[in-house]
Amino acid sequence: MPAIGITGGISTGKSTFRNCLRELLPEAAFFDADEAAHELVDLTEIREAIRQEFGPVVFSDAGNLNRAALRAIVFGDAAKKRALEQILHPRIRRQWNAVAQKHRNSTAFFFADIPLLYETGGETLCDRVVVVACSRPVQEQRLGERGLAPDTARQMIDAQMPLEEKIKRADHVVWNNGDVKVLREQTELLVDLWRTEKWTKS
Repeated sequence: MPAIGITGGISTGKSTFRNCLRELLPEAAFFDADEAAHELVDLTEIREAIRQEFGPVVFSDAGNLNRAALRAIVFGDAAKKRALEQILHPRIRRQWNAVAQKHRNSTAFFFADIPLLYETGGETLCDRVVVVACSRPVQEQRLGERGLAPDTARQMIDAQMPLEEKIKRADHVVWNNGDVKVLREQTELLVDLWRTEKWTKS
């Protein structure tokens, strides 16, 4: 069965879309790049690489990674953002590619939720790519509801590849401006389409 990539922008609703897929395809397998990154930074070798790149400022006195401090640095400095991606994403890519290959002979769908799919060239490992999108004001509103200041929200959005560019490159786009019912209907249409397709091994 196919490997289908899911991507989009920050707070566009990728997790909500994934939840709709889980309801419709309970047998499907999923890979979450954010979860993988969260687990990777707990590894000694990754922490050492982060310490060498960012210094002790992103660690507490007890040696624990200060994720908020690290996030503030990378969203404020494009070079530092790329440096962190170079530490994490080759490893994440290897992980999800291994999982995707494992499921190639399965009768179930495999979905990879990769926020930086296009930025890291991960679309080459996918049979299809779905971009979850919403309007810029809705993005900013959702980030504000997470407690982020407007300037910080705008900075985080601007640090990513423009959503318009991802939409142009996508095989499918789902629009998620807030109505979960509409998002679910779009998900149902996609699932029905995929079920009718004749998939071949890549």
